[in-house]
Amino acid sequence: MASTLTASNLPTLTLISKGKVRDIYATSDPNALLFVATDRISAYDVVLKNGIPGKGALLTEISRFWFHKLAHIIPNHFITADIDAMPVEIHEYKDQLTGRTMLVRKAQVVPLEAIVRGYLTGSAWVEYQKTGTVHGIAMPAGLCESERLPAPLFTPSTKAEIGAHDENISPEQAAALIGDALYVQISMAAIALYEAASAHAHARGIILADTKFEFGLVSSPSSAAQELILIDELLTPDSSRYWPLAGYESGRAQPSFDKQYLRDWLVGAGFRKGLEAGPENTSDGWLIADHVVEGTRKRYEEVVAMLTTT
Repeated sequence: MASTLTASNLPTLTLISKGKVRDIYATSDPNALLFVATDRISAYDVVLKNGIPGKGALLTEISRFWFHKLAHIIPNHFITADIDAMPVEIHEYKDQLTGRTMLVRKAQVVPLEAIVRGYLTGSAWVEYQKTGTVHGIAMPAGLCESERLPAPLFTPSTKAEIGAHDENISPEQAAALIGDALYVQISMAAIALYEAASAHAHARGIILADTKFEFGLVSSPSSAAQELILIDELLTPDSSRYWPLAGYESGRAQPSFDKQYLRDWLVGAGFRKGLEAGPENTSDGWLIADHVVEGTRKRYEEVVAMLTTT
């Protein structure tokens, strides 16, 4: 089994930020950053104490696959995953970084989680049962859990800092947050990305129920306007809800290839709002049971292989 790396150790590089999964470093190239995918895993915006062996490499592999496959829809921030082609100061960490790092274009992050939903599940299903809406958008009556929506739905949320919770917002709130023109550009790109990825996944026996995209702005070489690009991870099991096509049936929850397995275990172990720091009387974080670590790893490995193997 692969070893587990829950924190990168690159002492001669400058750590810019430490996210729920990724550690981001500055490089000697002023226009490039080093993204390191650790084996940390989060659920309900809480980072668990132990990681998933080899997870960072799997996330990097599938992100690279999708960045290449979907580049015709919108440019992205990926430069290279070849450490020998990265700035020289990175080379000494080759043993630690191989397979789990990307050199990417530096961008101004758009403060919005661009979520696209193709099926009624998760927080969307919870809201729909209460109000008949999803992110405040009126939906047809009579839909059931896990049902395919009439058309993919763009449902934005805020982009929270680590330790905080993303919040679902309406399209009107999102447009007010980032501006009407940028909102329209992002929503159109997100829908196009989802539709292309969903078609590929379906052909491989997988349903892409929903996913999250992130976008950034970079200087355009051809105009004074900034160019919108796709950033961060892309269509990974961390940021997407993947279901097996075989056995799919609306009206119930679906088995998954993603973090839902971990979320279900966490709730069963007693997690709820107010216990983010850990179980009662401990408050030292949540430790994933060994069998859940192994089950999560196997689900990630399976879906990455199904999606990327030619």
